[in-house]
Amino acid sequence: MHRFANPARFTRLADRVLPFVAAGALVCLGIGLYLALFVAPPDYQQGESVRIMYVHVPSAWMAMFVYVAIAVASAVALVWRHPLADLAAKASAPIGAGFAFLTLATGSLWGRPMWGTWWEWDGRLTSMLILFFLYLGHIALMNAFEDQQRGYRAAAVLALVGVINIPIIKFSVDWWSTLHQPASVLRLDGPTIHPSMLWPLLITALGFKLYYVALVLLRIKSELIAARLRALDLAKLKAT
Repeated sequence: MHRFANPARFTRLADRVLPFVAAGALVCLGIGLYLALFVAPPDYQQGESVRIMYVHVPSAWMAMFVYVAIAVASAVALVWRHPLADLAAKASAPIGAGFAFLTLATGSLWGRPMWGTWWEWDGRLTSMLILFFLYLGHIALMNAFEDQQRGYRAAAVLALVGVINIPIIKFSVDWWSTLHQPASVLRLDGPTIHPSMLWPLLITALGFKLYYVALVLLRIKSELIAARLRALDLAKLKAT
């Protein structure tokens, strides 16, 4: 991965990949949401409200996936000092926070008609709320120090410590009594959800993942451009 540490090389690769990733995200999201809204049947118990699932579940998957990606990037930055690893973590954090917020918001909308309440302090909901706060803490630490490297290191440590929350989110419905339904897709014995609902869910999830990749590439590119402009400004100041 060190061959991509060169900003110019990374930018060239991102420019080649980005149009395909963005197009794939648009296609998958368009197809997935169309199937979810107009083709997939209503649930026999939950009725039409089950359609919230096609945004809520992929958002939850992405909130956890992005945090793991941040933790991996943070480990790479701390151990191997890869110059783009910190930028990848910085670029990912607001996106992951957005996914976590979307998970909480859609879960609340879904929970109100199903559970009769907007919120319940059970294991799954509470641990997802903690994940959202971890994202906010990571963003705050990134920008809390005048020395940028100190902020990167502090945020990296938080990301590595906080990653323990990911298996808690995943297995909370198995460990504790909860209103939240158990896993129906990511199971050792295979999905229990009907294919007419499973395929729209998986296609939408793929669209969310491609959307994340596209945004990360764009944000890293913008960070590299901003760093280059700062370096040019500093060079001008020294010249004068």
